[in-house]
Amino acid sequence: MADLRTINRAMFWRILHRLFSANPGRLFVMLLALGAGAAVTAALLNLQIDAKRRLTTEFRAFGPNVLLAAPARVLSVELGATISESVLLRFPYENEGNRVGRAAFLYVISDVTPVYTYEKLGKSIPLVVAGYRSDRLADLAPSLTVEKVEAAEPNISPCFLGEKAAAQLQIHAGNLLLIKNNNRSKWCQIHSINSYGGPEDNQVFVALETVQRLAGTPGRISLIQLSVPGAPHQIDRYIADIQKRVPDVEVRPIRQFTEGEAKIYNRISGLLTATVGIVLLLTGLCVMAAMTNVAMERKNDVGLMKAIGGSMRHVLRLFLAEAALLGLSGGLIGAAAGIFLSIGLGKAVFGVAARPRLIVYPVAVALTVIVAILSAFPLRRLASIRPASVFRGEA
Repeated sequence: MADLRTINRAMFWRILHRLFSANPGRLFVMLLALGAGAAVTAALLNLQIDAKRRLTTEFRAFGPNVLLAAPARVLSVELGATISESVLLRFPYENEGNRVGRAAFLYVISDVTPVYTYEKLGKSIPLVVAGYRSDRLADLAPSLTVEKVEAAEPNISPCFLGEKAAAQLQIHAGNLLLIKNNNRSKWCQIHSINSYGGPEDNQVFVALETVQRLAGTPGRISLIQLSVPGAPHQIDRYIADIQKRVPDVEVRPIRQFTEGEAKIYNRISGLLTATVGIVLLLTGLCVMAAMTNVAMERKNDVGLMKAIGGSMRHVLRLFLAEAALLGLSGGLIGAAAGIFLSIGLGKAVFGVAARPRLIVYPVAVALTVIVAILSAFPLRRLASIRPASVFRGEA
């Protein structure tokens, strides 16, 4: 029995080899169709997976998506109400493994005087002075640098200006500012003038401790801005966690960012999924057309196999194995090419090359094999062939 199985197995692979070598042209066409389908499928799937991370990164460039401030009932009674700086220590620094950008701000309206030289002072202008504490301010207040000083005074506190505030003061990077508030004053040197594209363009940024001393409010802040990474449902879970940890502070998600991110991703994901489905359908139709020709050409082969005792189940298994091997070969080559293709497409769409995702490769190969097997449906017509009809030339 073992010898018979060995003989049958050897005969199976020999026949399969002859099937592949019988018509190289048709074989190339089917491999090309399957490989192209696998390439496009892998490229779109890789972009779909990478799009979530890219969109999250792009939306974070717009600034914070969560604010923590005094409750609305307090703000309605006391204008300029503040919260304790200790709130910064009461919620996690990470959201599901991703670091959360955070910044504490204290806002006061102070008289700001430009200092052109030590002998010449400009006109004082009331401006919003924002004291901040953050190790990742660029994530929360993205900007373009208009002017920057290279050599700064070592013994003078640094400050940063929005471009509109600098225009009002008629001052440049490297000059000094004199900030006065409640009979308290502080000097600072302008390290850079930045364009924020928002209300920050009218503000002066200095260290949080400096503004706390000017306002006489040590340990107090106006609000906390957070840049929470992740998908919308991950952000919602993080917000719910904060609300439990700091119930005395109002948590205000900026919904247009999180909801906008979800809508855009869902649309992109749906479009890419539909495109993958269409590509696989077209690939299947191309392979099915080639398989129809195969069924017509192999009537005599099937008739001979059935005449010498081969069952239809074994014959169909032989042709399905051929289709599966074609799908596997086309999928392995095409999926690899598709992942490299997605790197270029990601750079064209998002401005940054897409990161290859390993899960895409086996998924694309598996889909290609399934399409190849399903495309072998025309071979079922071989089951109705009768050996006698074939030999008489009637089939």
